[in-house]
Amino acid sequence: MQTFVRACEIWVPSKYRSELEYHSGLYGEPGSALQAFRAVSERMCFGYDEGLPGHAWAARAPIVLKDLQHSYFKRADAARAAGLTCGIAIPVFAGEYLLAVAVLYCGDDAERFGAIELWRSAGREGEEGLTLLDGYYGSAKEFEAASKGAHFQPGAGLPGLAGASNMPEVMGDLWFDKRFARRAGGAPLGLSKGLAIPLPVSGGAPYVMTFLSALGSPVARRFEIWAFDQGDMREGKRNSGRNSGGNSGGNPEAMVFSSGECDLNKAFPQDYMSARIERGFGPIGRVWASGLPEVSEAIAHDPSVNGRSARKAGLSSLLALPVLEDGRIKAVVGLYF
Repeated sequence: MQTFVRACEIWVPSKYRSELEYHSGLYGEPGSALQAFRAVSERMCFGYDEGLPGHAWAARAPIVLKDLQHSYFKRADAARAAGLTCGIAIPVFAGEYLLAVAVLYCGDDAERFGAIELWRSAGREGEEGLTLLDGYYGSAKEFEAASKGAHFQPGAGLPGLAGASNMPEVMGDLWFDKRFARRAGGAPLGLSKGLAIPLPVSGGAPYVMTFLSALGSPVARRFEIWAFDQGDMREGKRNSGRNSGGNSGGNPEAMVFSSGECDLNKAFPQDYMSARIERGFGPIGRVWASGLPEVSEAIAHDPSVNGRSARKAGLSSLLALPVLEDGRIKAVVGLYF
């Protein structure tokens, strides 16, 4: 089984913040066609408003680029050789300060179904809710057509849930869950699980990005959400480390597992029942400390609680994304491959 997302990259500002430099990435197994794409990417840099990472930097907003061949994308030949057709760029800002740009790549073929969508407030006076700004659906053309007319009020559907709570949301068994408003249109695809991440931007309405997995080509094999221990928040306990990465108010001592879905081990939340991730420890704790997205190409060998759980499920790699608000970390989302 191949995942809907085929590769991931993280780009960070250079020392003098004049351009974006390659930081790290996930490209599948050694020897795959994606490794040649990696070799090209590792030698690249992007100025402001240059290439896909640079455009996301300049736009200060997520971008879904569905044509890598006839656009501003700088690695068209390498992408074509690797079978990549779409790139999704997610800039990570702490207030006005760009921390990184994460880029996810998908490939277009008859076997790949699913969706990565970008939703935003309609912006019309007196009207609440989210409408579809853009999205990539692979071969799911009918579901794409149905989604273009969708509108979600706060708290309705997966985008509306994340928009209302302003926190990441996971939804499993989409074709049975009445909260998934498009389940009739998604049933033929076997949509199995969904993840929604709010992406706030300064001076404008926040975005919500949704990831919808099909059984045969999941966006990722597992979604996880880690958030702050509410007991710590209420008691105002102080973290023993220096608060440089931007955590949520109250200086909590640990992040705890909030929710998730996994194709390979439905019972995996039991691995995290008593887990408390401290700031700076393991991939989730490091994202909390730095505010930077992180990839792990060998998560199954990581000594953290996440590594042990991934090893049990046969998961090999991880992309961990921060969710920030007003420059402070409020959650970390993990996508496992």
